Amino acid sequence: MFSHLIVNARLVNEGRVFEADLRVRNGVIAEIGRALGARPDEQVFDAAGRTLLPGMIDDQVHFREPGLTHKGDIGTESRAAIAGGITSYMEMPNTSPWTGSMEMIGQKCARAAQSSLGNYAFYLGATNDNLADVARADEYGVAGIKVFMGASTGNMLVDDPDVLDAIFRDAPCLIATHCEDTPTIHANLARFRERHGEEIPPDAHPDIRSREACLKSTLLAIELAKRHDARLHVLHISTAEELELFAPGPPDGKRITAETCLHFLHFCREDYARKGNLIKCNPALKEASDRAALWQAVNDGRIDVLATDHAPHLLAEKSARYDRAAAGLPLVQYALPLVLERYHDGILDLSRIVEKIAHAPARIFGVRNRGYLREGYQADLVLVDLERGRVVRREDVLSRCGWSPFEGDRFRSTVAATWVNGHLAYRDGQIDDRILGQRLEFAR
Repeated sequence: MFSHLIVNARLVNEGRVFEADLRVRNGVIAEIGRALGARPDEQVFDAAGRTLLPGMIDDQVHFREPGLTHKGDIGTESRAAIAGGITSYMEMPNTSPWTGSMEMIGQKCARAAQSSLGNYAFYLGATNDNLADVARADEYGVAGIKVFMGASTGNMLVDDPDVLDAIFRDAPCLIATHCEDTPTIHANLARFRERHGEEIPPDAHPDIRSREACLKSTLLAIELAKRHDARLHVLHISTAEELELFAPGPPDGKRITAETCLHFLHFCREDYARKGNLIKCNPALKEASDRAALWQAVNDGRIDVLATDHAPHLLAEKSARYDRAAAGLPLVQYALPLVLERYHDGILDLSRIVEKIAHAPARIFGVRNRGYLREGYQADLVLVDLERGRVVRREDVLSRCGWSPFEGDRFRSTVAATWVNGHLAYRDGQIDDRILGQRLEFAR
């Protein structure tokens, strides 16, 4: 199917940065070494000294299909993801209808098989009413069980204490949680409405969806996980206080792991003044001191995974007054350039970045044969140019929503090329979608 040789690359893998060539045959990394030499049947791709990484495995995206496809769908958003260096993704269940059974997982996979440029898996969503479906979930057929312990997702909020306890007792695989305490949020919102009426300012968001709301819910999730020895993965950590609840070091052997998202490492409260509701997201972006604590936690291992929580909305949906404006940001297209800003700032080194975006999610979720530059692994690869920057322009946005929170900003790195299962799916701004991605397989 695919036979080509990538030459003159600088590889980053398993704590090493080294120069090598990489041979791909039939979608798999066949050989890694120096001066391999092209064979007659191979196409040669000259990396020209640029940096070759394993493709990002994004453990948290919202691609809006089915039911919300005016914002995006699996086809449009997976193409944007490939442009951002994401070769595999795990999609959330709060679509319309929500994904609450293995039958619905199958329907989503059938959709993805027809349109997804990247590799895919889907979460099964827990509610107050589908405990039997959670208990019957196929641990090899889902990314995990998603539990919304917050108020951002309508009827998918799980707030029955007995149901929550049973989910942590009966879930057959990893539980991924959105942790915010709903009564705390409602009380905070009521106070701000009394003070501001309909004119609540966007920078009130971290006070309404407060650090206390996050901490209370995260403490509950951890207590339930410890009570039942459940495998817990807490998503989009946003506060310094929550970080104290997680163990440092690599994720191997941990029963409780943590993820944060790239926008929490980039924006903070100060940015509401210029971005307003464009950066409204749940949990809320908080203080610069929280952002600094998150950077440190990525380095010391309390944060195990970096993800996007890509959540596109139309500009009209973001332009409403604060309490009606949609929460969520389109992020996948600029995922790697965004995290590489922290490399240019001297905060994260390349090996640490690769561990958090590829190696660790592969191990935590048990993704088979992906997430590493290893012979015999699927050739999910991304070539980045650390010397060539690019300004984000609205006309370049690939997500259906048609805008980016980074418009006008300049990133110091670019994604030059992305391979999915050995197929050169993206190169220098051009997408080749003649060959689609594959369903992720799990070894748990």
